[in-house]
Formats: sequence, structure tokens, C-alpha cells
Amino acid sequence: MKRFAALYSALDQTTKTSEKIAALADYFKTVSPDDAAWAVYFLCGRKIRQLVPTKLLREWSAERAGIASWLFDECYEVVGDLAETMTLILSPAEAAADLPLHRWLAERLLPLHTSDVEQKKQVVEQAWNELDEATRFVFHKIITGSFRVGVSRGLVVRGLAEASGIDADVLSHRLMGDWEPTGELFAGWVNPDTHDAGISKPYPFFLAHPLETEPSELGEPLDWQAEWKWDGIRAQLIRRAGETFIWSRGEDLTTDRFPELIALAQHLPDGTVIDGEIVGYRDGEIMPFAAMQRRIGRKQLGKKILSDVPVALIAFDLLELGGIDIRQQPLFERRAQLEQVVLDSRLRGNDGEGFLLSTAHHFASWEELTELRQTSREQHAEGLMLKRLNSPYRVGRPRGEWWKWKIEPYTVDAVLIYAQRGHGKRASLYTDYTFAVWDERNLVPFAKAYSGLTDAEIAKVDRYVRQNTIERFGPVRSVTPELVFELAFENISESTRHKSGVAVRFPRIARWREDLKIADADSLETIRAMIRANPHPAEQS
Repeated sequence: MKRFAALYSALDQTTKTSEKIAALADYFKTVSPDDAAWAVYFLCGRKIRQLVPTKLLREWSAERAGIASWLFDECYEVVGDLAETMTLILSPAEAAADLPLHRWLAERLLPLHTSDVEQKKQVVEQAWNELDEATRFVFHKIITGSFRVGVSRGLVVRGLAEASGIDADVLSHRLMGDWEPTGELFAGWVNPDTHDAGISKPYPFFLAHPLETEPSELGEPLDWQAEWKWDGIRAQLIRRAGETFIWSRGEDLTTDRFPELIALAQHLPDGTVIDGEIVGYRDGEIMPFAAMQRRIGRKQLGKKILSDVPVALIAFDLLELGGIDIRQQPLFERRAQLEQVVLDSRLRGNDGEGFLLSTAHHFASWEELTELRQTSREQHAEGLMLKRLNSPYRVGRPRGEWWKWKIEPYTVDAVLIYAQRGHGKRASLYTDYTFAVWDERNLVPFAKAYSGLTDAEIAKVDRYVRQNTIERFGPVRSVTPELVFELAFENISESTRHKSGVAVRFPRIARWREDLKIADADSLETIRAMIRANPHPAEQS
């Protein structure tokens, strides 16, 4: 546990990629496979569910520190992070113990899922007696389910590759899908002779960067292919050994959420893996993502929701055919084979409604493509994807071969009315905001946003929130409506699930409009006019 805490500190104290990779590689080389597996689990962003209720942890730590609950709350208000607050107020450990990380999990922490309150308290207090400050902090992060540190999954893979000598792309594939952290599993990851079996295993996704230059700087138009960029759920559909699996980009196995696609996949040959976008699709039109959110948020999929929000898979790449990994073939070859797979599946019984082929646009000039992009909203698309025709299917987000060229976002001027503290390094600052627009003479909550401001602007807004709080609702503060911000967002649709009657996609702060008064903020009628100008199937309640 101490070794893992030391790794956490090393990663948290540097912004240099090389130093982080070196710290990861050193850790993986020197700890047991069991500990290494759990480290990969946590560092890749996976979490065990909260083991002890926050209320109890606050009560027990205040009791042990000998302070009143109100004083603990004041400390928490200043620090902004529960794990750090508990670490700071507790006295030093009475004894020293250093169980390996995997034994802490197996013998002490995971059993807390089924323990009663007194047993939970005993384990927590035993940890406080045995762990030094740095290790105690990591312990608190784990039991509260808030563990995170400044490394990406890609960096973890690179550190593991450095330690093991296994190619990073191979490791990325091995880490995909569902798995439980064990020493045996870790040994398989770093074994050069491991046969990567497992019929459900997806491939790492190839992701695109936003286009940062004029498209004409990409070279010859004939070297590229354009596709519509849809707003749905990126997914891989896998058909192997007579079974179907659907994985989201976030590595969630979502097969049971899309029974329509399971039925259609039966018409695919074994050993087929397709990359595509799952979208709401009804009467030949793409539905707004807000409708998809209604569906994926349901624990049980009844007949009504399946009827209201039918889905389709828009296929745009083929990763495996006949059980053979074809990712290193150029895109134009994979595309030709994908077209044949789609055609054959329709001959076998697919009706063409739930299994669609993404349109590949070939163009003679960048001016021609620019004109096509201007029609994105008419297609209910976010813009275009640009893909080099000779590109293999890579891992992660390399530059140069796949770009996303999104259309300009919608923008509105809105008024800040609520604020809440952020997370991680922003846990002591009010950085999560709710904005409103005018509905006649009333301000109606419209969207939440937490990104887009500079550190200096965040500090300024934080001071305003603290000095102009009207009411408190738990962690949320309502503030005097005075600050106006320009919000940007991708899509907009009608919604009966929101008080404003509209739902927006990916809202963020574009700029602080210090030049505007709240009377200058936009109205719901302005937003409804945006919807009328770009009609889209409405979300139903």
C-alpha cells in the first residue's frame, strides 16, 4: 500500500510525461503481479463502489480528531476534498504496517461491501492506526470511490510497455473489455507468448483530433474520404462463435441495451467486428441524442421505450473479418470489405433500417467539401469526419490521419444563477455552474457548464459566488443574477424532461460577457427559433 501511495505522489507531483512513464515502469517492475493488476485497475479510471458512506466517515474522523461536526464541515469547506480533509485533521498513526495493495483490497476493503456499520468502523480505524499520512490519503480516496490521478490510460499502457517490453498497441488490446484485477491476469498481459483469445474482446478505438488547420493544408482531396459525424454512441459490434457483443467506447458491455442490433447481428458471419455509431433512428431520420439518453438511462427496456426510440448502427469501419484482424489494411480496402459485409447481411435478411452503412463522400476539391459541410445540420450531423484513404486503423488518438471537422456551435448569452464546487484540484472552488435564460420576465434554468474559463476567471467567479450567495441547497448555492456568459453547444432539441423545454448537447462556456447586463441575455423564444430553423424529431417524455 505504501508503494502504491508513493507512486500516486510521484505521478501527482510532475507534469512531465517522461517522468510519469518512468515512475509507472519502475512500479510495475518492482511489485507483485497482484499489486500491479490492482494498480492498473485504479490508474485506468476503474473504481470499486463506495465502501463506507460519506456521512459515517465524516462522523468518525471528526470524533477521532476530537472536533465538533460543525468544525469538520468548516475544514471541509476550506479544503474542498473529503479525503484530504480527513487526512489533515487526523493525528499520526500509532503503529506502522505495510500490507501489499492486493491484500488490503482482498482482506480488508472489499469485505466492507457486506459488513455492518461497526465492522466498517473497526477496519477504518485500524487503517488510521497503521498508515502514514500519504498512504492514508490514498486509502481515503479508494474507500470513498474518488480515486483519480493525473495519468491517462494511454500513459499507463506506455509505462507498462516500458516495464514489460510488450508493444503498447498489444497491451491496449489486452486491457480492453471486462476484467477483474488478478496476478494471473497481469502475468497474461506481460507474457509475450500470450494468445489473445476471448470471443467478446473488443479492439482499442481509433479516435480523431479536431481539425486545427484549413482543410486545404491536408493535401490532395483525392487522398481523403469524408463521412458525416453523428452524435450517438460510438460502439463496436462483435460477432464471434455464434454470439454477439456490443461494446461502447467507454468499455462498457452494452449488448443487452440494444436487442434490435442483436437480432440484426445474426445475419453477420462469424469473426466479424464492426466499428460504428449507434443512433436513435426512426422513419429514416436520426433522432436527437436526448432521446438516446432517455433510453440508455432506463434499467428496464419496455416496449414503449423500444418503440419510441428505436436504434440503428451506422457502420463505418471493419476491424475483423473471418476471425482475422484487418486493422493494418488501408482504409479503402477495409471500406470495400465493409460494403460487401453490409450487402451480404441484407441478402441474408437485414431490412436496412437498423444496420446502415455510413456514406463515404469523395470530393474533387476542398471547396466542394466545405459546401457539403454547410449542410450538416440538415442531416442532423455535427459536421464531417475526414479520413486518409491509406490509413490503417490505429490505437488511441494519433495525429494526421483522422480528423473531425465540426460545424460552428450554437451560442446563447445566459445568466449564472447557481454554482457548486468542482472536483479534484478544483474541489475548493465554485466551478460547476447553472445558467438561465429569459422566459418573459423570469429566468429559467437552461444548461449546466463547468469548462471554458481561465484560472483567473474561475477565481473571480468563485469570489463572486461566495460574496453573493442568496440561498444554500446542500452543496449548491443560488447567487444574485448578475453575471452573463456566452454558452456554446452542439445540438439542441425540444424536451419535456427539462424545465426550459429544451435539451442541449455538450454545453460549455465560450466567454464571459462582462459587457452585458442580465437584461441582454437571450430568451427561450430565441432558442426555440434555433430549433425551428433546424427541425429535428422532438424528444418525448
